[in-house]
Amino acid sequence: MLAEGFTWPVRVYYEDTDAAGIVYHANYLRFMERARTEWLRALGFEQDALAREHGVVFVITASTLRFVRAARFNAELLVETSLEALRGASIAFRQDVTDLNGQTYCSASNVVGCVAVDTLKPRRIPAPMMRKFQGGE
Repeated sequence: MLAEGFTWPVRVYYEDTDAAGIVYHANYLRFMERARTEWLRALGFEQDALAREHGVVFVITASTLRFVRAARFNAELLVETSLEALRGASIAFRQDVTDLNGQTYCSASNVVGCVAVDTLKPRRIPAPMMRKFQGGE
């Protein structure tokens, strides 16, 4: 069983919008990045500590997005994050940006790879993380 899903609230700020007053498309990726970081934090992992103690960082290797509707300034959104697949050196996430009523604004499949800090070559996900991701302690 994989780790439980995670939800992170996001408020749309003026800086997140484009000239039309809607969320600029690239900012959905920023919202999703924050949610993945907060998910790791909720599991007890800080990214700077992972780099320092395990010599690894996570990088996006693939991203597929589907834009459903436009979010506007001051909207309260939720970024729902769940694991789709877990491999030795990568994690596939399903991420949905919704409003408080459950209406979807953007959906994505994002894959992150675990790489060595110094070489950026693939490395196995550290064992303590794998245990947590698999639903264990």
